[in-house]
Amino acid sequence: MDRATEEKIYAGVLGKILGVYHGRPVEGWSYERIIETHGEVDYFVNGKMNLPIMLPDDDISGTFAFFRALEDNGYPKHLDPHTVGKTWLNYIIEEKTILWWGGLGRSTEHTAFLHLKNGIKAPLTGSHQLNGPWIPAQIGAQIFMDAFALANPDDPDRAAQMVRAAASVSHDGVALDAAVLLGTMEAMAFSERNVDKLLDAGLGYVSNNQLLSVVDQLRNQCAKTDDWHEVRAWIAGNHGYAHYDGPCHMIPNHAIVLMALMMAGDDFGRSLKIATTAGWDTDCNAGNVGCLNGVRLGLAALDQGPDLRGPVSDFMYVVTADGAAGITDAVQQTRGIVAAANALNDEPAPAARPKYGFDYPGATQGFALCPRHVGRQAALRLGNAGAGLAVELSGLSLGVTGSVSTPVFVEPFAAQSSFAMVASPTLYPGQTVTAVIDRPAGVKARLYALIYDRDDAIQRIDGEWSDAGTLTWLVPDTNGLPLYRLGIEFGSDGRFDGSVTVKSVDWSGAPVAFETKGMLVKSIWNLTPFWTRAWVSSARHFAPDFKYTLCFSHPHENGVATTGSRDWDNYSVASSLDYSINDGAGLVARARGHRRYYAGMLRGREALIIRRYDDEVEVLSRVPVEVGAEGKRDLKLTVSGDRLSLVVDGRPAGEATDATFSSGSAGFIVEKGTIVADGFLVHAVH
Repeated sequence: MDRATEEKIYAGVLGKILGVYHGRPVEGWSYERIIETHGEVDYFVNGKMNLPIMLPDDDISGTFAFFRALEDNGYPKHLDPHTVGKTWLNYIIEEKTILWWGGLGRSTEHTAFLHLKNGIKAPLTGSHQLNGPWIPAQIGAQIFMDAFALANPDDPDRAAQMVRAAASVSHDGVALDAAVLLGTMEAMAFSERNVDKLLDAGLGYVSNNQLLSVVDQLRNQCAKTDDWHEVRAWIAGNHGYAHYDGPCHMIPNHAIVLMALMMAGDDFGRSLKIATTAGWDTDCNAGNVGCLNGVRLGLAALDQGPDLRGPVSDFMYVVTADGAAGITDAVQQTRGIVAAANALNDEPAPAARPKYGFDYPGATQGFALCPRHVGRQAALRLGNAGAGLAVELSGLSLGVTGSVSTPVFVEPFAAQSSFAMVASPTLYPGQTVTAVIDRPAGVKARLYALIYDRDDAIQRIDGEWSDAGTLTWLVPDTNGLPLYRLGIEFGSDGRFDGSVTVKSVDWSGAPVAFETKGMLVKSIWNLTPFWTRAWVSSARHFAPDFKYTLCFSHPHENGVATTGSRDWDNYSVASSLDYSINDGAGLVARARGHRRYYAGMLRGREALIIRRYDDEVEVLSRVPVEVGAEGKRDLKLTVSGDRLSLVVDGRPAGEATDATFSSGSAGFIVEKGTIVADGFLVHAVH
């Protein structure tokens, strides 16, 4: 893929999240209330409402999580709705992640999820046949489709097929055609800037007469006036919520999206202003508008007008059962889409990049002036002209340092989200961070991390000062307490005014040693200390324990809790487990979601090594074991290359060979019962 196309994909991803953040604070508000409270929303209004900009949002999480149906299934060139449905089940944690959990027969996506859970296959799960006339006609088909379109630059045929397949998990009829219209327009916007031409071509993929009529009427209204408020009044009077059943119908919101695209011209900021100020599902609408206009207008258009990129700094949450993948940014998501596009077009896979490579102009990948800097801050601003993360420093000297940092776990304010904030850290004690820095003589640097302690306060741990061009730091033990931010601090013994450039920051592989030991809860009045948020649990009950470390309980099969990241490859995971009543429980390794993993577990008097791959559970090893003393057993599961081994109470209890999963997070599994875990130990193996 050529560089210009990559940058347009990045602009589309960035435009999507900027639009979502722009519209989110007034989501669900009426046009009249928005005008009365804020006037025309030409910038982020979160500050006026005492809200953070970046919170978990279903529009972002669903868009980039459901897109993993391509990577997780070998990049099929023809996407099957059933494949996307299995992706839903793997990454969605019921009543927690991604969806609006509004109930069967009320929330379109919740209804589809329950159908999937009950064994019904997509696309029947989203059909009018199963769900009636209005549930499949809501907005979700439109808001979750962007990544599939971005993966098909200049290929509207394949974009249309993939968008329709993905959307049909939960939607049908007019909602599918509306999603396909926007998806094909996005695919064609890589080469075509004219909105009318994009609409004309996109409508060639639409057969729904209702949608065709609405679009035709809307285009006529937009042609009559330069005042978008007049067009918005026409939409409300003829196609507003009062005209359609359901809480968030596609037609009114689709009309707002098209109006914003047609009436903003080539002004990116104005297009977000119109989509947000017009009301209804503002974050969804502005997100779609931002994505399409990011591709259509290119990256430079996002830097005209108000500074929308600076406060966001590329950062986003993608909240799923694959915990550490939830702490991410526009660059990392772009890489995934570029990899998919290359695979779909039989092009070579992109070269591996460091986690933070600052790949595109203006990209900062979550790095900002450190919000926890102590003393005078010598760092003034960040930039990226294409050579890396440039840090401008002023007054650096003895006693005055400058520091920048990026989140590697959940920000404290993210717990305010109306969507559950579920994630694991991306960086753990026992991993080695490498940073490559271009700086003049006399400027030194060190890596550091902020952590959440047992009292939910923020503490800091530091690496050593160095004047070398490459910094390396083995993150020290924290007894399982999670890292919160990773930072780079700059210092100098003499006065320095100027810039340094961070070329890259990276780490990979499983921790040399990561341990959580003992009883960490300090009060019966706080059963959700922040350190427990490092665990992503689909087990019904998950909590710190008053005697040991953690407790897991689940009334059905497949109660899973994990921590760690996708790049944990060869390691052992161990714990001392106290078995209460259950149908089986043990340890999980190389999990990628909560329905794809290996597990070493005890079930009755047998030790099992299993591989779960969606609905298929295969026993790779089965060995009889003796009953343990008072139900407490020491388990250790090791995964190294394609070799798996289980040890119970210090004795070998099974071996297997399987190459399905090469890396992933670690944790616990319990089925129809409870286990209590005394400690959790992960060690890299070679």
